[in-house]
Amino acid sequence: QLQLVESGGGLVQAGDSLRLSCAHSGRTVSPVPMDYAMGWFRQAPGKEREFVSAINAMGSTIYVDSVKGRFTISRDKAKKTLYLQINNLKPEDTAVYSCAARNNGGAVRNVALYDYWGQGTQVTVSS
Repeated sequence: QLQLVESGGGLVQAGDSLRLSCAHSGRTVSPVPMDYAMGWFRQAPGKEREFVSAINAMGSTIYVDSVKGRFTISRDKAKKTLYLQINNLKPEDTAVYSCAARNNGGAVRNVALYDYWGQGTQVTVSS
């Protein structure tokens, strides 16, 4: 079982930057340690959870178009931590940001294909 804990959210102004972290412990069902994709999702008030970015076991990344150029996903396998660097924050980025992980290695956009979830961290951007 994999446990995920996010941190780094807060109340910021438009144009500011944040770095979200997701510390993970435990194992997935894969026999290969750290052989799993991880992703970031967000959910704004009154909206469905949406895909933000994901990274596979080899470090390949994907992003939703609306965050390309502003968000950067990365992972430190030694520290077992996933990161999301967010630059030039906008009010529409306000949401609860959650990290997730899959049992197999592919980085995908589909929220239903992720097996483990953190509790989320709130990001609020004022204009």
